[in-house]
Amino acid sequence: MLPGTLPSMDFDPAPRQSVSDHVFGQLRDAVLSGRYPAGDALPSERELAATFEVNRHAIREALRRLQQLGLVKVSQGGATRVLDWRATAGLDLAMALTAAEDVLPVETLARDVLEMRACIGADAARLCALRATPEAKRRVSDAVEAYAAAVPDLAAMRLADLALWRRIIEGSGNIAYLLAFNSLTAGTLAVGQVPPHLRTEEILNVAAHRKLAALIEAGGAAEAEEAARGLLQAKETVR
Repeated sequence: MLPGTLPSMDFDPAPRQSVSDHVFGQLRDAVLSGRYPAGDALPSERELAATFEVNRHAIREALRRLQQLGLVKVSQGGATRVLDWRATAGLDLAMALTAAEDVLPVETLARDVLEMRACIGADAARLCALRATPEAKRRVSDAVEAYAAAVPDLAAMRLADLALWRRIIEGSGNIAYLLAFNSLTAGTLAVGQVPPHLRTEEILNVAAHRKLAALIEAGGAAEAEEAARGLLQAKETVR
């Protein structure tokens, strides 16, 4: 494809509401699906505005959001170049995709987020057992009891479970894990907030949660890691 030319598949004109969101979503999917490979130039603002039938302000806003996600590099007075998102994007892209209502361009994202969730949770439990102060460990135990007290209200249990994992990650003392947790919980596939059909059995396992809290309080790092990983691993495969 020549730089600045339109792809063979036309974009849909933007609806009257959420114009910038519409433009952003279609350009995002075009980049992630490979319609615009890394190194290619997107069409000019003028061409995009004509294709989407919107003003250039909406195009600029969409391009700004794409640049924030690490999908393109906008050059003032020059071409907007597509980046290799695998080398430049961060967790914000995963969260933008999980929040999207359309089909996710990255088919394995749900599986990948669940795997990340299990890894972070398990290691955070290990570190919490090793590093947390007695007060922080008590907060974990208190969070488990708040979770258990929510039975049988599944919605309340999900929220209490999310609060429990925050206590565990805070107790780990790992700021990078905490920031990743904050990013994950901003999306729909979060640590403690994944598709219900994958987590009902996990959420209802009060005994396993209490065991995890007890292992953390006792300082059993390896045992806490194993217990957390077993608890967080999805019972069904996400493809």
